[in-house]
Amino acid sequence: MRNDGRQPDELRPLRFKRRYTRQAPGSVLVGMGRTTVLCTCCVEPAVPPFLVGKGKGWLTAEYAMLPGSTQTRKPRDRGGKIDGRSVEIQRLIGRALRAVVNLEMLGERTLWIDCDVLEADGGTRTAAINGAYVALIDALNAERRKRRAGSGSDGLSVTSASSSPLPPISAIVRGSVAAVSVGLLDGRVLLDLDYSEDKDADVDLNLVMTGGGDFIEVQAGGEEATFNRKQLDSLLDLGKRGIDAITRAQRAALGSNWPLD
Repeated sequence: MRNDGRQPDELRPLRFKRRYTRQAPGSVLVGMGRTTVLCTCCVEPAVPPFLVGKGKGWLTAEYAMLPGSTQTRKPRDRGGKIDGRSVEIQRLIGRALRAVVNLEMLGERTLWIDCDVLEADGGTRTAAINGAYVALIDALNAERRKRRAGSGSDGLSVTSASSSPLPPISAIVRGSVAAVSVGLLDGRVLLDLDYSEDKDADVDLNLVMTGGGDFIEVQAGGEEATFNRKQLDSLLDLGKRGIDAITRAQRAALGSNWPLD
């Protein structure tokens, strides 16, 4: 039994609250235990300069921990300087979602994913990915209901292709994506570590997979410890079971808006 009463192979309570804010077309408050992240997705009718005229879209992500999300206040990033951990995580979120989005079908649009941690208790990057996928689907559905127009901003260039209607979501999104942490602590393989477990874990692994079972990213490392192939296989097997459960929760949250099969 773990400190919160869970079994080793049990996820923390997982919650998705869609349409949490009114402004962003995709807005999801995701909770995994006490970890809480606001994920939004906005659609910009423009692309970065290197994609202008190519008829292809782009997806990028930003991640931040709000000052009150941790026990001691986390200073805000200032002057455009972002701490290395945030840069690593936002790149991971972008890679995870681009793996299941057909950018050629977007037209010249940019999908902006923003993940802001309201409360951190371990697994903020995995919670962000899980919520961001749901926000992405809602944003694409909203974009299909209206044609966007206007001038570019933030160095993006508007093209006529960006104002064209989107194809069906099933043509843009080729799969689902979910993420979970697993770890080794005192010889036990644990799923979905909270902070108290994560800080003491001998091995920590963050797993990102498609709902179809393909790997997108595996981040694993020992902390003053090593691990063998058998232990790695156990971590991946338990992580896969966690991914399956998260995918089912994403599907239930989206209901009739689930874009697959």
